[in-house]
Amino acid sequence: QVQLVESGGGSVQAGGSLRLSCVVSGKTSFGSLCMGWIRQAPGKEREGVAAIGEDGSTVYADSVKGRFTISEDKAKNTLYLQMNSLKPEDTAMYYCAAVHGEVTGIQGLGLEWFLRNTGSWGQGTQVTVSS
Repeated sequence: QVQLVESGGGSVQAGGSLRLSCVVSGKTSFGSLCMGWIRQAPGKEREGVAAIGEDGSTVYADSVKGRFTISEDKAKNTLYLQMNSLKPEDTAMYYCAAVHGEVTGIQGLGLEWFLRNTGSWGQGTQVTVSS
């Protein structure tokens, strides 16, 4: 059992920045989770944004590479997503998600693998970017 609680969403103008946080709690150790961020815009399918493996390896969607950075603080059981140079097309509900198990080499597995294997989700935090 694990609970994920996101925060940090909001409304910004294009070019602005936001940092999302996700606090993880529950019986499952944070270190035994592969964490990531998923987003869903109205009328669109869910999209993997970024994920981080147990070994610190990361993978990003092409649409956010160079603008978003995923990181985690295991001492605080917290996952982050630093979002810079935001664009209107980044507008979506952002969800923190976890794959249960120690995952290494997430680049080779990819975000589609992460989406298919998520076992826990947060409630989401809204990000709105205006032009």
